[in-house]
Amino acid sequence: MSTASPPLAGIVDYGKSSLSDVLPSALAALGVDGEPNTLEIEPAECVVVLLVDGLGWQLLSEHARHAPFLSSLAARQLTAGFPTTTAVSITSLGTGVPPGQHGITGYTTRADGVGEPVNWLTWRGVYSGADLSDEQPPEQVQPVATAFERAEAAGVSASVVSAPAFGHSGLTRAALRGARYVPAFTAADTATAVASVARARRGLIYCYNSELDLIGHVHGCHSEAWRLQLELIDKAAQLLAERLPPGVRLLVTADHGMLDVPEQAKIDYDSEPSLSDGVELLGGEPRVRYLHVAPGQLDSVRSRWAELVGHGMALLTRDEAIERGWFGPSVSEPARSRIGDLVAVSVSELAVVRRKVASRNAQLVGYHGALTDAELLVPLLSR
Repeated sequence: MSTASPPLAGIVDYGKSSLSDVLPSALAALGVDGEPNTLEIEPAECVVVLLVDGLGWQLLSEHARHAPFLSSLAARQLTAGFPTTTAVSITSLGTGVPPGQHGITGYTTRADGVGEPVNWLTWRGVYSGADLSDEQPPEQVQPVATAFERAEAAGVSASVVSAPAFGHSGLTRAALRGARYVPAFTAADTATAVASVARARRGLIYCYNSELDLIGHVHGCHSEAWRLQLELIDKAAQLLAERLPPGVRLLVTADHGMLDVPEQAKIDYDSEPSLSDGVELLGGEPRVRYLHVAPGQLDSVRSRWAELVGHGMALLTRDEAIERGWFGPSVSEPARSRIGDLVAVSVSELAVVRRKVASRNAQLVGYHGALTDAELLVPLLSR
């Protein structure tokens, strides 16, 4: 396989049919001037956006009988963005712009002045576990005004209904700031809280469910546990919809899909010295790895990786990945610095794990991050 020609290049539909188009279209439907209604959402007094973490288009299609309510809704296909991972996607959704503009370019990436990769989902150092919210202020790391800030500035109320633990998190501050935060503890609590907000404040309401993604990671997205969890989420979405007052539009989407990675398709970075030779910092996640390499080592690192993982991963330089539009039509300098000198993207089942440094992650069954249809395609369901 050529290391310069991944078969899925250029298919992220930023500005046409992507996750980053959802909230601008919702704001346009709510009457906010200057917001493009790319997805042609019909005018409404209130728009509720439910994001089900890990609910890929393919998975929902394959398991439609386990989700009769969701499958009954009007549906269209979106692309999540790149990488197909929660921190990137939530920020793309919340800001309405691709990762090249908002700057959260991976699950874990390099950050200026930090000697270890930063996990942007937790806003902590990958190795130390140190909270970096003060050292890397979310409002500076991600400076683009969020859709919620734009809504409030236009006189449209904006609310986020999600777990209390996320209320003041770095990712919330980066991607969802500007909204009134309403804590909800369970799916039932979310349904009643969203309905209450919709009656009292209307406007834009965002809510989130993490459970399907968790089950998929731990047990696999084709397990009985995953199917049962989908059934519960389907019922929860129906209960939410039934409690919304008239005139409220419900949109259901996802941040990425998922696929199962068998143990034999995992390559351990920590036990293959030739993979780490010349690499100063390894970021990303198992299915998309960012390699920051030592000066003068780019070609030799690329050659070694091609020999070991080239059968299942495409290897591109930073410029090659950017030129393919994976991060959007433009890439800021801060965003550029957080992308590896080399980008290794799985085009098969293969994943590069770290059994010593990230042992729990290496033991997972379900993964995402790359550009396969199973990971990239997500639904937009409307009622």
